[in-house]
Amino acid sequence: MSDLGRDPESIKILQRSSVFHEFQIEKHEINKLKWLESEKTGRDIGYEKALFLWARAHRNPWRAARLRLKSKVGK
Repeated sequence: MSDLGRDPESIKILQRSSVFHEFQIEKHEINKLKWLESEKTGRDIGYEKALFLWARAHRNPWRAARLRLKSKVGK
């Protein structure tokens, strides 16, 4: 059985996936929040806390804005 993480065909499929692309963009946003909040507190808050904060406070408005932008670009 091959390891999907190392299979070149699987990697190509992932790179073309719009779902994976959206996941990567969302992960980038979480990492930006992690950096900002870590700078504010003077210590690394960790990815899990940043994920929780981002999901609670920012995810829904961010996704709504992304969907609006996509619908404008798609027209």
